[in-house]
Amino acid sequence: MVIVKSPKEIEKMRVANRIVAEILGRLREEAKPGVSTLELDALSEKLCRQNKAVPAFKGYRGYPFCLCASVNEQVVHGFPASRPLCEGDILSMDYGVSYKGFFGDSAITIAIGEVSEEARRLIKSTEQALLVGISLVEEGRRLSDISHAIQKSAEGDGFSVVRKFVGHGIGRSLHEDPQIPNYGTPGQGPVLRAGMTLAIEPMVNAGGHEVDVLSDGWTAVTRDGSLSAHFEHTVAVTENGPLVLSLID
Repeated sequence: MVIVKSPKEIEKMRVANRIVAEILGRLREEAKPGVSTLELDALSEKLCRQNKAVPAFKGYRGYPFCLCASVNEQVVHGFPASRPLCEGDILSMDYGVSYKGFFGDSAITIAIGEVSEEARRLIKSTEQALLVGISLVEEGRRLSDISHAIQKSAEGDGFSVVRKFVGHGIGRSLHEDPQIPNYGTPGQGPVLRAGMTLAIEPMVNAGGHEVDVLSDGWTAVTRDGSLSAHFEHTVAVTENGPLVLSLID
């Protein structure tokens, strides 16, 4: 069941998502060659608790860290590790918090130092696909209009969208209805209504769309070893179009 939020609830979600945005902004600054994603995870928890928030992912279905840190061919749910980041890596960071009963969730992919042209194109294309999807968040549209637009945008750049993982509703729970695939035929699924809150998150591969999950039960990697990028925003449907909650004003 899709849960519609009141304006007051959406404002509370905006606060939670701003905390996420601020944490990701700090992690972006700190992520550089020689720094490990385990160090970034520790910093993220420190910043989260300084904001009187609770890390949303740690302990969720047994996930053992606060930060999802996926490097290069890792798609999502990568475990923070002690290996230092290297020049030329790309790093996807997915973060969520719970604050005063509501959740925030966002993700970014960044270049570590100088990266390949393919990596730069992939990062740019994935972020653009997210923005294209967000532009279709308006009352009266169908959910799959977003999905189709994301797929068309990424594939138009020569990349592929992951099918195995999808976006989701969000609010008092981290994952709510509806599921939001990053592919599909337009004009399908629920009608968007004001008060719906959606975590839209394209995961885009430089090669094929197939992914596998490693033996840790969490880390997803591209089957062909190609690079992968991931961007996510939490967005509210309003009478005036999309309201991106996970941005810093």
